[in-house]
Amino acid sequence: MTAIGRTGIGWDKAFSRRSKTRAGLKQRLRLTNLCIVALAFLLLVVIAAVLAPILAPHPPNAQNLPARLKPPFWEQGALPQYLLGTDSLGRDLLSRIIYGARVSLTVGLLSVLFSGAFGILVGLLAGYYRGWVEAIVMAVAEVQLAFPFVLLAIAIAAVLGSGLINIIWVLAITRWPPFARIVFGQVMMIQEREFVTAARLLGAKDWRIMVRHILPNAFSPVIIVATFAVASTIIAESTLSFLGLGVEARTPTWGGMLADGRQYINAAWWPSTLPGIAIMLTVLSINLVGDWLRDALDPSLKNI
Repeated sequence: MTAIGRTGIGWDKAFSRRSKTRAGLKQRLRLTNLCIVALAFLLLVVIAAVLAPILAPHPPNAQNLPARLKPPFWEQGALPQYLLGTDSLGRDLLSRIIYGARVSLTVGLLSVLFSGAFGILVGLLAGYYRGWVEAIVMAVAEVQLAFPFVLLAIAIAAVLGSGLINIIWVLAITRWPPFARIVFGQVMMIQEREFVTAARLLGAKDWRIMVRHILPNAFSPVIIVATFAVASTIIAESTLSFLGLGVEARTPTWGGMLADGRQYINAAWWPSTLPGIAIMLTVLSINLVGDWLRDALDPSLKNI
């Protein structure tokens, strides 16, 4: 009876701790008003990118020279068919901004996906096996981090050339070290825990220990880093497009629109300002969501 009673008390304590953990997680996952606004804006950007052919009022490259540099609808001289005005070639800014969201989201998500996958793999191997694997991976990561990111991206883009696929690979190549470093640190801590030691004693293979036991417990900081990486990658793609090293010139991009409109900034502010606002709001929204994820998944970083 004593054993049963103790067992019952143990189950009660375990259930109580689990309930408190779930309650704390629900409390941390509660969305703030600012985060709801950020998520709503990101949802609009995603919908605009996916449904661009339906939502855009005009083809993005359709030129109308008699209507060049027309202002947005709230200024005098605006044309009703061009809500956000036109650029120097008479192209509809609203349509080009909508299509530009496609490029920014595609480059941001795919480059982070590829760089994250590679960084997680090498960080996992370096942290688990240590020795010469750690030395090589960390040395390459440190050397790459020593170069200014923009200069490294420009150099690689100049070699590979322009194009959507090339830009994705350029940014993926230059973005893997942070993922490798954070996974390496997490593996160093997790592999000393009891459940990993028990898995080794039970004869589990290395790949099973890494995939089934270590990686799931190291994934929370990776999600946080990936969220902020998407925002910085969007800025990087806009920078390369602004410098003429992004996608093809005919493809509307926010950075390319900034570059096209800068020479008319004194006479017409909208061709460069409106794409800049789109970049700012998108990156700000992603960073706000990243802050919420950081506070929810790793409360110890909340005040950092």
